[in-house]
Amino acid sequence: MKKSTTLLKNKAYALYLASHDNRTPLLAKIVIGLVIAYALSPIDLIPDFIPVIGFLDDLILLPIGIWLAIRLIPLDLWQEYQTLATLQIIELPFNQKAGIAIIIIWLLSLASLIFWLSQSLKA
Repeated sequence: MKKSTTLLKNKAYALYLASHDNRTPLLAKIVIGLVIAYALSPIDLIPDFIPVIGFLDDLILLPIGIWLAIRLIPLDLWQEYQTLATLQIIELPFNQKAGIAIIIIWLLSLASLIFWLSQSLKA
């Protein structure tokens, strides 16, 4: 499992490097931007709250977009980006305040859900 996670992380970082390089074709940059925008967008083709089907669009569209972006990058450049991504240590920033804020949001959401359920059951 760790190997596939590392591989995905390296490919994502290689795509990031490709998107910031002038040698990458414009169409590849556009596809990379669309894939990132779709991945981070709260609006999905099929809403996530629909059981099972809601996550299928993410499981199908994102890998297809990544595959397409990689295919649009010349092979020699893609190999260079992968090598750079493997050699560079990828450190995600750690922000304790952001972590605390996210935990508080989750706790408030959970409390709101419990309150709503208790009110709904009383009626």
